[in-house]
Amino acid sequence: MSIEVRQQNGVTIVEPSGRMMGAAASDLREVLTAQIEASDTPRILINFENVNMMDSSGLGSLLGARALANSKEGRIGVINVAKQISNLIVVTRIVNHFEHFDSEDEAISELST
Repeated sequence: MSIEVRQQNGVTIVEPSGRMMGAAASDLREVLTAQIEASDTPRILINFENVNMMDSSGLGSLLGARALANSKEGRIGVINVAKQISNLIVVTRIVNHFEHFDSEDEAISELST
């Protein structure tokens, strides 16, 4: 898995690619944690367009990031969640912990306010 990070209008855009499992999920957790800790009120957008699989360790990384962002009154949004990953998030009942957007432009507009 590789992870790209970029900034736009005060929003950190995190773009993982590959399988979000095991060690790759830990790498994602480290990237998200660093980005959240670097901001007083973090605004994070995770683009799942290039993620083709996720397991419970990936979910754990997302939930850990969500908890840390909440402690700083931050927000985390997601876009391009594939059906397989979306089903996992719905089945585990964590779907309501993340803001869902239809496009990057919409997400940046909403998260940057």
